[in-house]
Amino acid sequence: MMGRGRAVVCAVSLLAPAPAGLGAQQVSARYDWAMPPEYREIQLRAQETQRSLLLAMADSMPERWYREAAGDGQRDFARQIHHAANADLYIVSRFIKGEELPETPDTAVTFNSRAGLKRFINAAYDYSTRALKDQTEADRAALVWYFGQKIPKWLVWDELNQHTLWTAGQIVANFRKHGMPPPPFLYY
Repeated sequence: MMGRGRAVVCAVSLLAPAPAGLGAQQVSARYDWAMPPEYREIQLRAQETQRSLLLAMADSMPERWYREAAGDGQRDFARQIHHAANADLYIVSRFIKGEELPETPDTAVTFNSRAGLKRFINAAYDYSTRALKDQTEADRAALVWYFGQKIPKWLVWDELNQHTLWTAGQIVANFRKHGMPPPPFLYY
């Protein structure tokens, strides 16, 4: 997109289905440009914001309700927090680093105690922020198959951020069920 003689870059969810008849190479041409190196700092801030939000939720919910779901079909509170943080381990190990999922703590401890859940959140975000800081610009520009579409690796971080925020948003119902406010909204 052009605006007054300079390129304008937007970072939004970009995983809409490909138009019928377009092959993967044609679809990936939508991302035939690179994000400026400074964009990594925005993504690092997003990672730390995700961590802070999940830790605040773990601190705010009484442990006695960790294994309780807000409604039918929802994961219980601890599993929902785990799902949000575990995406950092799974997505980053598989799509960014191309390695096996790191060993994770025993879920019995993670799901049943505040200390265990917070330890898991911190381990997941320590892993992902280290990977983001260490990622070379060439690797950020490399294309990767991501759930059926070929996108640049820098975009995987934005998709991961959206997944975490979507998942965390669902956790608000766990607080509302008990008449509790969720942790306050955190600005960057």
